[in-house]
Amino acid sequence: MSSSFFIKKKDNPKIVKKGKNADVPKRKLQGDWDKVRAKKPNSKYNEEISSDSETESPVVPKKRQPIEENEFDETPQEKKLRLAKIYLDQLKEEEEKKAEDDSFETDLIAGRLEEEVLEQKGKLQRLIAKDLMPPDASEIRVLKGHKLPITCLVITFDDKYIFSAAKDCSIIKWDVESGKKLHTIPGGRKGTEDRHIGHTAHILCMAISSDGKYLATGDMNKLIMIWEAETCKHLYKFTGHKGPVSGLSFRKGTHDLYSASHDRSVKVWNVDENAYVETLFGHQDAITGLDCLTRERCVTAGGRDRSVRVWKIAEESQLVFHGHEGSIDCIQLINEEHMITGADDGSVSLWSVNKKKPLSTVKQAHGCHGDAGLEQPHWVASVAALQNSDTVASGASGCSHNSQVQLWKCGQYYRGLQPLFSVPVSGFVNSLKFSSSGQFLVAGVGQEHRLGRWWRIKEAKNGIYIIPLKRKCPNPEEAKMTE
Repeated sequence: MSSSFFIKKKDNPKIVKKGKNADVPKRKLQGDWDKVRAKKPNSKYNEEISSDSETESPVVPKKRQPIEENEFDETPQEKKLRLAKIYLDQLKEEEEKKAEDDSFETDLIAGRLEEEVLEQKGKLQRLIAKDLMPPDASEIRVLKGHKLPITCLVITFDDKYIFSAAKDCSIIKWDVESGKKLHTIPGGRKGTEDRHIGHTAHILCMAISSDGKYLATGDMNKLIMIWEAETCKHLYKFTGHKGPVSGLSFRKGTHDLYSASHDRSVKVWNVDENAYVETLFGHQDAITGLDCLTRERCVTAGGRDRSVRVWKIAEESQLVFHGHEGSIDCIQLINEEHMITGADDGSVSLWSVNKKKPLSTVKQAHGCHGDAGLEQPHWVASVAALQNSDTVASGASGCSHNSQVQLWKCGQYYRGLQPLFSVPVSGFVNSLKFSSSGQFLVAGVGQEHRLGRWWRIKEAKNGIYIIPLKRKCPNPEEAKMTE
């Protein structure tokens, strides 16, 4: 704007400041002002409004901002100073927030590392059991799809899907939230092994890798099938066992697969390479169950040889444990140092890899059945553990009116088992699995035991029970670190 004259916005436009052009006629001065506007078409004093906008919508005058009134009173130096102060304040605020975030992240990382160290040592025990509440019968969902008894199941680590298998040789992928079947791999008839893609004999066990990439299933025909878990596409077939494959487990964080069989051997496979690695021997009878976690080792239940074995793969050695009076038919690791087993004498036991005998045993854990004087304990057909916690579960087989899933609280240092509550079901509880989050427990139930047909419960229904684990408070997971 020319320094010769100046018109204040709030002044009367007819009044002109005295100066060089004080004696110039007003009409001439207005003409000069028009020329200035023509030279600066983008000037804020030369704003134009189209005729369309005038006719279509009336122009609403904008409210003046306080800063606009002082715009002409602020010198360039003052403006630079003001902006510099604002910038410095923003930097200070960002640095303080970053320092808080860094401190928070450091605490999180330190806590996570400490927890992982304790988990590796088997000394992490989250106290969850005290807050669990029995669910209402109406809250338990039952998924039906298999024609014959359910024998095994797994839950993906994100808790979104369940895979189940049965004596009808089929595999079903379920959506946990909706309860719908997403994919079915049908079973084939005996004698169609050459042309059928899938199992043609009872499926006894299954496992899924921790990243959800591979699903492995084992059957009575001594075969191990490898599937792509997302699409249920068949990938490989592992052969080598000389008896039914009764246990499968992926080592956590890897694609190493351990398998157990009635031929009394444990085999190691590399699924990525579609390769056999080695075979381990030691059991004196058919192996009935297998489990593993992160370490390069696995645990097995020896059935009628009444032993539990810890196989140290890298050291090529094994630890042997005895304690049950009956056949040990199921086993599950609680953490790297502790495990739970169930036997056909009705007992449930807690073990430590550092003790040759059980730390705690509950006999007749699910009661007895039969006539007076001839009572027999209910056969414990399955066990499950919520990893690194004090919560475990066992499933029994029996008459239709007293089959149940029993939840237990482990005492401090795993030196005791206290019953929490039971959930009645109808049939043989052949498989139990906790979700990774601990929000629900899944039970695979059938009319017959998964390993044979010693007796049959006609009233039972072959299905999958999804049992919610309700808690008394919203954040019940309080970790206790044992030494």
